[in-house]
Amino acid sequence: MFDFNLKNMKKNFSDRKQPLFEVGKHFTKNIDLALDDGSLNVPKGFSIAMFGMGCFWGAEKKFWSIEGVYLTAVGYTGGVSSHPTYEEVCSGLTDHNEVVVIVYDPSTISYEHLLSIFWESHNPTQGMRQGNDYGTQYRSGIYVYNDQLNQATMSKERYQKLLSNNGFGDITTEIMPAPSFYFAEPYHQQYLAKNPRGYCGLGGLNIPYR
Repeated sequence: MFDFNLKNMKKNFSDRKQPLFEVGKHFTKNIDLALDDGSLNVPKGFSIAMFGMGCFWGAEKKFWSIEGVYLTAVGYTGGVSSHPTYEEVCSGLTDHNEVVVIVYDPSTISYEHLLSIFWESHNPTQGMRQGNDYGTQYRSGIYVYNDQLNQATMSKERYQKLLSNNGFGDITTEIMPAPSFYFAEPYHQQYLAKNPRGYCGLGGLNIPYR
């Protein structure tokens, strides 16, 4: 009975064809997060990076003020359903991950620089967990676009050596071609700019990526 219900719930989630909301503007940059068709706002010549680092509130804050970053947004990826809600993701039934997307100018900031921030800003050895947050949506992940796969893989190997040399375990970060990205609800966007005292469970291992 449980398996039957689980399959039905996943099927119902995947039947959603449209988002339930308009995502609006970036709170600190006053830039539209989405185009008229609902897709991520990526100007010509700009690139995208997407990372899962645990709770996406703190993950997004790590990137939005960096020179060369045009905008950031939080959302969901890697699951079985389209346009999930936060409650559905937290149920664990959709297999989505909480992620931050970064739209950046590659002539100003490199993907390697963004990767260094990714590795240094969370604990990539915890599996389906980050700090006190547990669940599939808190896993570490790098979701690659275009020619990013080789850089991401090499950066993982490099950081694993640094961690191993300092007594830490194996990296559990998943690296895969970027699945569809679905915006999280507007109140999640730039949450820690709107709520400076809000919860942030993000914490690195104090091992520089160098």
